[in-house]
Amino acid sequence: MKPPVLAPAARRALASSFVPVALTAGLVAGVLDILTAIAVFGWLRGQATPLQILQSVASGVWGPAAYQGGWTTGLAGLGLHFLIALIWAALFVAAARAWPVLRRHWVLSGVLYGAGVWALMNLVVLPLSQVPPRPLTPVGIVLNMSILVLMVGLPVAGITRRFLGSR
Repeated sequence: MKPPVLAPAARRALASSFVPVALTAGLVAGVLDILTAIAVFGWLRGQATPLQILQSVASGVWGPAAYQGGWTTGLAGLGLHFLIALIWAALFVAAARAWPVLRRHWVLSGVLYGAGVWALMNLVVLPLSQVPPRPLTPVGIVLNMSILVLMVGLPVAGITRRFLGSR
């Protein structure tokens, strides 16, 4: 399906809005996702401290050594987390600009996008990174995918629709 042909003024408006939309969506998703991870895995489940959660992101680059780096690797992990969130948001915004159906049906596209981010991160990106392998359990899959759908997929799709409209 080819994207619709836009008049030059409409093209300029969409092009100039890409960066603010992607930045807003990525930053909101990044904040929601990391705060949810800290709340769920730190406070509710007692599996990790906030520092360990941030270091777990850094372990994608530095492997298990990230857990020995204190707040230096924790802050590096936070930076990586936001970089990843911004990249995923930019990909969705680019797709939604090309295919307005993603904006018209933003709830469905947000759910599918969040589930897709989970699948690509867990089945492609993490296995290729330095993160030590972790088994995928049914409870873990449902919990983590739900977090990405609710805290990344829907907010990114909703923000994109809000900024770019449904057409």
